[in-house]
Amino acid sequence: MDTEPTMSEPPPRSQNTTLRKPRLGRDAVVAAICGLVVVLMVGASYAAVPFYNWFCRATGFNGTTQVATSAPSAAPLSRKIKVRFDSNVAPGLPWKFEPEQTEIELSIGQVVTAFYTVTNQSARTTTGQAAYNVAPLTVGAYFQKINCFCFTEQTMAPGEKREMPVVFYVDPSIVRDSDNDGLSAITLSYTFYPVREPAPKPLAASEPDKGKGAL
Repeated sequence: MDTEPTMSEPPPRSQNTTLRKPRLGRDAVVAAICGLVVVLMVGASYAAVPFYNWFCRATGFNGTTQVATSAPSAAPLSRKIKVRFDSNVAPGLPWKFEPEQTEIELSIGQVVTAFYTVTNQSARTTTGQAAYNVAPLTVGAYFQKINCFCFTEQTMAPGEKREMPVVFYVDPSIVRDSDNDGLSAITLSYTFYPVREPAPKPLAASEPDKGKGAL
């Protein structure tokens, strides 16, 4: 008896083939999002440093001193306060660094110039830059520096000795701050750190650039 030929059913399509393209699309989107997050995190980490420095300068946070452009307009107060000077050198910088006076007494609001002495004790030219703060930390917003050697890199020739001034005053508004009631002494502390790759100095107009050949 003849039977009608049966048509074989096509094999079921693999689910992997059906889902491969959507899955690959989702993977690409996830990878792109992860990459964007990493870029944003790296950018935020670099931006955090200058933002933190700006915040400290603006608020005196963590004992960061303030920068003044001139002396206070009001006359100094009768109240006296002592300022002690501290000096440190980080490892890797062969310098001798010390204040000429370890302590002075001044009137609040009085502009004072103090000096530090720096000597390069090595036989090679070295460069350093100073970081600073004051203690107690609550006085950072009131310690005003008009001139300071810490704002620029200092390059010292072999055996060179240099006198570095700092001009400052204690803001009279400190007497209205209850956190500093009874304050009798402030410590100004500097630490010099080595600079491995000093910033290049611009050439003077009359100085030839030795790195370029003559034309």
